[in-house]
Amino acid sequence: MNVAIYEHTADLPVLPESIYFHSRELMELCEQVPRHKPYMAVVTDDDGNVTAHLLAIVRFRRSWFPPYLYKHVRIYGDNGSSSDVFGMMVHALKEKLHNRTLYIEVSNLSQKMFAYRQLRQDGFFPVRWMSIHNSLHSRTPEERISEKLYKRIGHARTRGIVTKTVETADEFHAFSRLLHHHNWFKPRRYIPHDDFFRGLLRQGRCKIFITKFHERVIGCTVCVYSGKDAYLWYTASRRKSYAPLHPNAVTIWETICHAHAAGYDHIRFLDVGLPYRKNPYRDFILRFGGKEVSTYRWFRISIRWVNTLASWLWRE
Repeated sequence: MNVAIYEHTADLPVLPESIYFHSRELMELCEQVPRHKPYMAVVTDDDGNVTAHLLAIVRFRRSWFPPYLYKHVRIYGDNGSSSDVFGMMVHALKEKLHNRTLYIEVSNLSQKMFAYRQLRQDGFFPVRWMSIHNSLHSRTPEERISEKLYKRIGHARTRGIVTKTVETADEFHAFSRLLHHHNWFKPRRYIPHDDFFRGLLRQGRCKIFITKFHERVIGCTVCVYSGKDAYLWYTASRRKSYAPLHPNAVTIWETICHAHAAGYDHIRFLDVGLPYRKNPYRDFILRFGGKEVSTYRWFRISIRWVNTLASWLWRE
């Protein structure tokens, strides 16, 4: 088998069906938006037939406060490939990108120990991470949510809080302002350019939900759809300014209910965080009735001594 790296969608061969995070669509979108550079690893057999592919996205990050300027790589999931084939694709991407970026991050793998040996051999180190998903096909969201949280959401609705999808330019602008404001002091949290979200909407691959109170946007979520699953990618709210209205809970709840009504099997929360004993966000998400799973998120830092140190600090 052979692995080739493609930088432009126009050069890609015909690819088999895949999840959205490794699709031609997403690669094409990333080519068009600022601060993104996609690379597609494609595996072919001896007859030239495509057997697997994997999308890596280079993100350009900069900020005045706190000050930083660097590039990093994100890979979401294994796209249904075997451990060995996945290892081949990640190795090819590493050889191509590791001297051009600060670090490579691999997340949302299908199993905790998936490709453990292959990633270790390539210098990646694992960090324990939490994953949560809600099953929508066996029980309704109302049967899973905690009674206390459900009552709070009902109380917020009686006070006039409303959740809807973004439909106008003004609503999109309000969503963008809230998302960036919410993540202003979270330097690790990467927020793409507005053109990225506009592209997702044009492709029909996502919905953006906003929660309003007296015409003021106080909560938002971005949910991406692929196959039979929904992925809650971003969320933000004015939970301190409007604490009695629980805007975060209301917006996430409506996002879950929409996915259930649309017939999706699961909704997956993409960034629950590290498995600290006290993790307020994890505990909050679990109150919607989801299943908690321990997994790994893999990192490889291009500065060798830093990677060695980080690997030692995160040793098991």
